[in-house]
Amino acid sequence: MTVKSQDELEQLRAIGQIVRLTLQKMAAAVEPGITTGELDALGAAALAEQGAEPSPPKAYNFPGAACISINDEAVHGIPGDRAVKAGDLVKVDLTAEKDGFVADSCVTVPVGEITKAARELAACTESAFRKGAAAAVAGNRVNDIGRAVGHEVRRCGFSVIKELCGHGVGRKIHEEPCVPNHYDPRFRMRLHEGLVITIEPIIAAGRGDITLQPDKWTYRTNDHSLSAHYEHTLVITSGKPILVTAA
Repeated sequence: MTVKSQDELEQLRAIGQIVRLTLQKMAAAVEPGITTGELDALGAAALAEQGAEPSPPKAYNFPGAACISINDEAVHGIPGDRAVKAGDLVKVDLTAEKDGFVADSCVTVPVGEITKAARELAACTESAFRKGAAAAVAGNRVNDIGRAVGHEVRRCGFSVIKELCGHGVGRKIHEEPCVPNHYDPRFRMRLHEGLVITIEPIIAAGRGDITLQPDKWTYRTNDHSLSAHYEHTLVITSGKPILVTAA
Protein backbone atom coordinates (compact mmCIF):
# COMPACT_ATOMS: atom_id res chain seq x y z
CA MET A 1 0.00 0.00 0.00
CA THR A 2 0.90 3.64 -0.13
CA VAL A 3 0.22 5.66 3.02
CA LYS A 4 -1.79 8.70 1.99
CA SER A 5 -2.63 10.38 5.30
CA GLN A 6 -1.39 10.83 8.84
CA ASP A 7 -4.35 8.76 10.06
CA GLU A 8 -3.29 5.82 7.88
CA LEU A 9 0.28 6.14 9.14
CA GLU A 10 -0.90 6.10 12.76
CA GLN A 11 -3.03 3.00 12.18
CA LEU A 12 -0.10 1.28 10.51
CA ARG A 13 2.13 2.29 13.43
CA ALA A 14 -0.45 0.86 15.84
CA ILE A 15 -0.42 -2.63 14.33
CA GLY A 16 3.34 -2.37 13.89
CA GLN A 17 3.81 -1.84 17.60
CA ILE A 18 1.46 -4.70 18.41
CA VAL A 19 3.59 -6.97 16.25
CA ARG A 20 6.77 -5.66 17.89
CA LEU A 21 5.51 -6.22 21.43
CA THR A 22 4.14 -9.67 20.60
CA LEU A 23 7.43 -10.72 19.01
CA GLN A 24 9.30 -9.49 22.08
CA LYS A 25 7.06 -11.59 24.29
CA MET A 26 7.53 -14.66 22.13
CA ALA A 27 11.30 -14.19 21.88
CA ALA A 28 11.58 -13.86 25.66
CA ALA A 29 9.80 -17.20 26.05
CA VAL A 30 12.21 -19.10 23.79
CA GLU A 31 14.13 -21.51 26.00
CA PRO A 32 15.09 -25.18 25.94
CA GLY A 33 12.03 -27.40 26.29
CA ILE A 34 9.33 -25.07 25.06
CA THR A 35 7.58 -26.32 21.94
CA THR A 36 6.95 -24.28 18.83
CA GLY A 37 3.25 -24.88 19.40
CA GLU A 38 3.45 -23.36 22.87
CA LEU A 39 5.27 -20.33 21.46
CA ASP A 40 2.62 -19.97 18.80
CA ALA A 41 -0.21 -20.12 21.36
CA LEU A 42 1.51 -17.45 23.42
CA GLY A 43 1.74 -15.19 20.38
CA ALA A 44 -1.88 -15.76 19.36
CA ALA A 45 -3.06 -14.91 22.87
CA ALA A 46 -0.93 -11.76 22.99
CA LEU A 47 -2.36 -10.56 19.67
CA ALA A 48 -5.91 -11.23 20.83
CA GLU A 49 -5.33 -9.25 24.03
CA GLN A 50 -4.42 -6.25 21.87
CA GLY A 51 -7.37 -6.61 19.51
CA ALA A 52 -5.33 -7.97 16.62
CA GLU A 53 -5.34 -11.25 14.71
CA PRO A 54 -2.67 -13.23 12.85
CA SER A 55 -2.74 -12.83 9.08
CA PRO A 56 -1.37 -16.17 7.72
CA PRO A 57 -4.34 -18.34 8.83
CA LYS A 58 -6.79 -15.82 7.41
CA ALA A 59 -4.99 -15.18 4.12
CA TYR A 60 -3.50 -18.60 3.36
CA ASN A 61 -5.07 -21.06 5.81
CA PHE A 62 -1.63 -21.47 7.42
CA PRO A 63 -1.86 -23.90 10.38
CA GLY A 64 -0.54 -21.50 13.02
CA ALA A 65 -0.52 -17.89 14.13
CA ALA A 66 3.19 -17.41 13.41
CA CYS A 67 5.80 -19.12 11.24
CA ILE A 68 8.40 -20.66 13.55
CA SER A 69 11.43 -22.14 11.81
CA ILE A 70 14.44 -23.76 13.47
CA ASN A 71 18.05 -24.12 12.30
CA ASP A 72 18.06 -25.25 8.63
CA GLU A 73 14.38 -24.39 8.24
CA ALA A 74 14.48 -21.08 6.39
CA VAL A 75 10.84 -19.96 6.50
CA HIS A 76 7.23 -21.01 7.10
CA GLY A 77 7.87 -23.60 9.79
CA ILE A 78 4.59 -24.96 11.19
CA PRO A 79 4.21 -24.67 14.98
CA GLY A 80 3.74 -28.02 16.68
CA ASP A 81 5.25 -30.52 19.10
CA ARG A 82 8.92 -29.83 18.29
CA ALA A 83 10.77 -28.79 21.44
CA VAL A 84 13.41 -26.09 21.24
CA LYS A 85 16.93 -27.17 22.23
CA ALA A 86 19.98 -25.32 23.49
CA GLY A 87 22.09 -24.19 20.55
CA ASP A 88 19.14 -23.75 18.20
CA LEU A 89 18.45 -20.72 16.04
CA VAL A 90 14.72 -20.04 16.18
CA LYS A 91 13.12 -17.72 13.60
CA VAL A 92 9.81 -16.23 14.70
CA ASP A 93 8.01 -14.56 11.79
CA LEU A 94 4.81 -12.73 12.76
CA THR A 95 2.30 -10.96 10.54
CA ALA A 96 -0.81 -9.50 12.12
CA GLU A 97 -3.66 -7.16 11.32
CA LYS A 98 -6.00 -4.76 13.04
CA ASP A 99 -8.62 -2.41 11.62
CA GLY A 100 -7.63 -3.36 8.08
CA PHE A 101 -3.91 -2.64 8.47
CA VAL A 102 -1.16 -5.28 8.35
CA ALA A 103 2.42 -5.34 9.68
CA ASP A 104 5.08 -8.02 9.39
CA SER A 105 8.31 -8.64 11.31
CA CYS A 106 10.73 -11.45 12.10
CA VAL A 107 13.50 -12.07 14.61
CA THR A 108 16.08 -14.83 14.90
CA VAL A 109 16.41 -15.96 18.51
CA PRO A 110 19.49 -17.86 19.78
CA VAL A 111 18.73 -20.52 22.37
CA GLY A 112 21.33 -20.45 25.12
CA GLU A 113 24.93 -20.82 23.99
CA ILE A 114 25.23 -21.02 20.21
CA THR A 115 28.25 -21.41 17.96
CA LYS A 116 30.31 -18.47 16.79
CA ALA A 117 29.18 -19.17 13.23
CA ALA A 118 25.53 -19.09 14.27
CA ARG A 119 26.03 -15.78 16.11
CA GLU A 120 27.71 -14.28 13.06
CA LEU A 121 24.95 -15.54 10.78
CA ALA A 122 22.21 -14.01 12.93
CA ALA A 123 24.14 -10.74 13.25
CA CYS A 124 24.56 -10.61 9.48
CA THR A 125 20.80 -10.59 8.90
CA GLU A 126 20.55 -7.46 11.04
CA SER A 127 23.50 -5.66 9.44
CA ALA A 128 22.17 -6.59 5.99
CA PHE A 129 18.78 -5.20 6.97
CA ARG A 130 20.37 -1.92 8.03
CA LYS A 131 22.22 -1.68 4.71
CA GLY A 132 19.02 -2.35 2.83
CA ALA A 133 17.06 0.17 4.88
CA ALA A 134 19.68 2.83 4.17
CA ALA A 135 19.01 2.32 0.44
CA ALA A 136 15.23 2.46 0.92
CA VAL A 137 14.83 6.11 -0.02
CA ALA A 138 12.26 7.68 -2.34
CA GLY A 139 13.75 7.93 -5.84
CA ASN A 140 15.95 4.86 -5.48
CA ARG A 141 14.95 1.61 -7.15
CA VAL A 142 13.78 -1.59 -5.51
CA ASN A 143 16.93 -3.35 -6.70
CA ASP A 144 19.07 -0.78 -4.88
CA ILE A 145 17.80 -2.41 -1.68
CA GLY A 146 18.69 -5.85 -3.00
CA ARG A 147 22.14 -4.68 -4.06
CA ALA A 148 22.85 -3.34 -0.56
CA VAL A 149 21.54 -6.43 1.23
CA GLY A 150 23.35 -8.86 -1.04
CA HIS A 151 26.66 -7.01 -0.80
CA GLU A 152 26.57 -7.13 3.01
CA VAL A 153 25.64 -10.82 3.08
CA ARG A 154 28.55 -11.67 0.78
CA ARG A 155 30.88 -9.48 2.84
CA CYS A 156 29.92 -11.54 5.90
CA GLY A 157 30.70 -14.77 4.03
CA PHE A 158 27.13 -16.06 3.77
CA SER A 159 24.57 -16.67 1.01
CA VAL A 160 21.26 -15.00 0.19
CA ILE A 161 18.37 -17.42 -0.29
CA LYS A 162 17.35 -15.91 -3.60
CA GLU A 163 13.91 -17.49 -3.86
CA LEU A 164 12.75 -15.60 -0.76
CA CYS A 165 12.27 -11.86 -0.64
CA GLY A 166 10.63 -8.89 1.01
CA HIS A 167 7.39 -7.48 -0.32
CA GLY A 168 4.80 -4.78 -0.23
CA VAL A 169 2.47 -4.90 2.77
CA GLY A 170 -0.03 -2.72 4.61
CA ARG A 171 -3.50 -3.85 3.60
CA LYS A 172 -2.66 -7.46 2.77
CA ILE A 173 0.09 -9.79 3.92
CA HIS A 174 1.76 -9.77 0.47
CA GLU A 175 1.50 -6.89 -1.98
CA GLU A 176 3.64 -5.48 -4.77
CA PRO A 177 6.52 -4.93 -5.12
CA CYS A 178 8.73 -7.94 -4.54
CA VAL A 179 11.88 -6.78 -2.72
CA PRO A 180 14.73 -9.23 -3.48
CA ASN A 181 17.70 -9.65 -1.17
CA HIS A 182 20.16 -9.53 -4.06
CA TYR A 183 20.61 -7.32 -7.08
CA ASP A 184 18.19 -8.27 -9.82
CA PRO A 185 18.03 -5.98 -12.87
CA ARG A 186 14.35 -6.80 -13.41
CA PHE A 187 13.24 -4.97 -10.26
CA ARG A 188 13.62 -1.39 -11.42
CA MET A 189 10.50 0.14 -9.87
CA ARG A 190 11.28 3.45 -8.21
CA LEU A 191 10.47 3.78 -4.53
CA HIS A 192 8.06 6.58 -3.67
CA GLU A 193 7.09 8.33 -0.47
CA GLY A 194 4.47 6.49 1.53
CA LEU A 195 5.16 3.07 -0.03
CA VAL A 196 4.97 0.34 2.62
CA ILE A 197 7.32 -2.63 2.23
CA THR A 198 9.21 -5.21 4.21
CA ILE A 199 12.94 -5.67 4.00
CA GLU A 200 13.86 -9.13 5.20
CA PRO A 201 17.26 -10.69 4.65
CA ILE A 202 16.86 -14.48 4.68
CA ILE A 203 20.29 -16.03 4.48
CA ALA A 204 22.16 -19.29 4.89
CA ALA A 205 25.56 -20.34 6.12
CA GLY A 206 25.86 -22.68 3.14
CA ARG A 207 24.93 -22.40 -0.53
CA GLY A 208 21.48 -20.94 0.01
CA ASP A 209 19.52 -23.50 -2.04
CA ILE A 210 16.18 -24.51 -0.52
CA THR A 211 13.46 -27.12 -1.01
CA LEU A 212 9.80 -27.14 -0.02
CA GLN A 213 9.21 -29.91 2.49
CA PRO A 214 6.43 -32.55 2.40
CA ASP A 215 4.30 -30.44 4.76
CA LYS A 216 3.87 -28.04 1.78
CA TRP A 217 4.83 -25.02 3.92
CA THR A 218 8.35 -25.29 5.33
CA TYR A 219 11.41 -24.46 3.23
CA ARG A 220 14.68 -26.07 4.33
CA THR A 221 18.24 -25.53 3.08
CA ASN A 222 19.30 -28.38 0.81
CA ASP A 223 22.69 -28.71 2.47
CA HIS A 224 21.11 -28.45 5.97
CA SER A 225 23.15 -25.35 6.73
CA LEU A 226 21.84 -22.89 9.28
CA SER A 227 19.51 -20.14 8.15
CA ALA A 228 18.66 -16.78 9.75
CA HIS A 229 15.95 -14.18 9.07
CA TYR A 230 15.36 -10.58 10.16
CA GLU A 231 12.52 -8.33 9.04
CA HIS A 232 10.74 -5.04 9.62
CA THR A 233 7.83 -3.26 7.99
CA LEU A 234 8.77 0.24 6.87
CA VAL A 235 7.37 3.28 5.12
CA ILE A 236 9.44 4.96 2.41
CA THR A 237 10.24 8.67 2.85
CA SER A 238 12.64 11.14 1.22
CA GLY A 239 15.08 10.35 4.04
CA LYS A 240 15.28 7.53 6.55
CA PRO A 241 12.37 5.08 6.31
CA ILE A 242 9.83 4.86 9.14
CA LEU A 243 10.19 1.46 10.80
CA VAL A 244 6.69 0.79 12.07
CA THR A 245 7.61 -2.53 13.71
CA ALA A 246 10.62 -1.13 15.57
CA ALA A 247 10.73 0.76 18.87
